[in-house]
Amino acid sequence: MTLAIEDYALIGDCFSAALVGRDGSVDWLCLPRFDSPSVFGALLGDEENGRWQLAPAEASASDGHGVTAERRYDGAGFTLVTTWTTPSGVVEVTDVMPVGDRRVDVVRRVRGVTGTVELEQELRLRFDYGATVPWVSQHRDATPPEIVAIAGPNAAVLRGPALRGSDHKHTGRFTVSAGETVDVVLTWFPSHHELPPPLDVEAALDATRRWWSGWLDGCTHPDDGPYHEAVLRSMLVLRVLTLETTGGIVAAATTSLPEAFGGERNWDYRFVWLRDASLAIDVLARHGFEGEVAKWQQWMLRAIAGDPADVQIMYGLGGERDLPERELTSLPGYQGASPVRIGNAASEQFQADVIGEVMLAFSTARDAGVAETPVSWGLQRALLEHLEKVWRTPDQGIWEIRGEARAFTHSRAMAWAAFDRGVEAVQKHGMRGPAQRWAQVRDDIRADIDAHHVDAATGAFVQFAGAAHVDAALLQLPQVGFCAPDDPRMLATVARIEGELVHHGLVDRYVTETGVDGLPPGENPFLACSLWLAEQYARSGRRDEASALIDRVLGIANDVGLISEEYDPVARRQAGNTPQALSHLALVRAVDALSDAELTR
Repeated sequence: MTLAIEDYALIGDCFSAALVGRDGSVDWLCLPRFDSPSVFGALLGDEENGRWQLAPAEASASDGHGVTAERRYDGAGFTLVTTWTTPSGVVEVTDVMPVGDRRVDVVRRVRGVTGTVELEQELRLRFDYGATVPWVSQHRDATPPEIVAIAGPNAAVLRGPALRGSDHKHTGRFTVSAGETVDVVLTWFPSHHELPPPLDVEAALDATRRWWSGWLDGCTHPDDGPYHEAVLRSMLVLRVLTLETTGGIVAAATTSLPEAFGGERNWDYRFVWLRDASLAIDVLARHGFEGEVAKWQQWMLRAIAGDPADVQIMYGLGGERDLPERELTSLPGYQGASPVRIGNAASEQFQADVIGEVMLAFSTARDAGVAETPVSWGLQRALLEHLEKVWRTPDQGIWEIRGEARAFTHSRAMAWAAFDRGVEAVQKHGMRGPAQRWAQVRDDIRADIDAHHVDAATGAFVQFAGAAHVDAALLQLPQVGFCAPDDPRMLATVARIEGELVHHGLVDRYVTETGVDGLPPGENPFLACSLWLAEQYARSGRRDEASALIDRVLGIANDVGLISEEYDPVARRQAGNTPQALSHLALVRAVDALSDAELTR
């Protein structure tokens, strides 16, 4: 049976990423990019859908024969070290995807620590999301021995101890004694290319360590700041999920991990959401990564260039617009949760908040010192002109509902923020534009929200005009400056959120039983929303509760600090796609808010 989501660690090279289980199995890997078809897809099925396991032979016994495994990341970055302790000795397995060049390699280095340990290896390559078994040939005379697999445009070569093929899999065993090192390297390459040369593993590992350490050196979070290690790991997660060539960041490394186990809330998150881009730019700017902010701005300019009416909520890693959603039959789903989807139909939705997120991102970039250009400012003006025409139009909202379009309060507030930042650009930064007209539209939006989006009985903002319930997205209203964190309406909204959406100490996105999203009811608490509440607590004087909620979420993180999209508090397990960029972004924001609150005590 597939492992729990929290039992997986991530390795990545800023082009793609693999999930490595506690049992030593690589169960998810898409090559050569995050959004490519999987080579190992056991995460969404079983071993027949592709995996690569490397572990002590004794661990495969039914009782494990006393074998234990402890994992950690080796310093900055995503070099995963698993220490296996067995009755016959101790070995370290280092899993890493080297960075710094355009090769696509997965390195698994085995180092003997004490005694002698027999390792067992099983390789099942399955291209095209598990649908294609490749043609495999062995080169036993090569040094080290090679296995070459080819299927259509894809090819891979495995170099390491000899394996024997049978029944569309390759298995083998080898021993490692104290002081010995054995390297196994899988390299992907286009099938029409020549076989790539063997990797210099020692040089690649050294270059990877230096690359990650050099990047993290730019982070300005103080060493004595609260939750320092959690902040650094979250910043690293954002970087490893960023495609090196284009600067686009995937929302998560996976597709179709269920929000509700056994249900159909299974979506492909290997794309770039503009709202995530806005939050990422804000977090990167706060922590000294001005260069990354500039790259993000350029990515957005390329992605949204064109008719403002065609702006999407999400794009492919290179800015691709066509992201058709379809269901796969080759993968049965994580522990039976189906369907497995690739692509995302939400890319075709109208969400009125998205231009607000774009304007917020450009505003943050300006404040961080990123120069505005005639092209970038001209595009922002065009976006505001379009938004002026459509901000009253009902939409699908931040949660990408597949039900009836609504006048969502969050969407209206983000439209307010778009015009507010346009006015600010003129008045503060000297940009040219109709600031007076934009200010009037901004005021009209505020008046609409005040009149139609506040519950008369409780004084709280509601999910949409005329709604009976609240929405956790309302926690973003103070974040964008629509109201102060201690505004009476916001405090009333928080009280309603605590009463309607907080369960087991964590926050749901909204009340699914209303049918607002057009899907069957029931999902788990959303971790980003829980951290938005922590940020709200910190900025409204409830510092102890903010710290407690951050602690609760960090208690959900796995042993190497990774957080998924949601958490099942009954089964006590992570849920949804992983690692989730939005969860890690929200964690950094919550910690920053708590730090700011401590400074003003």
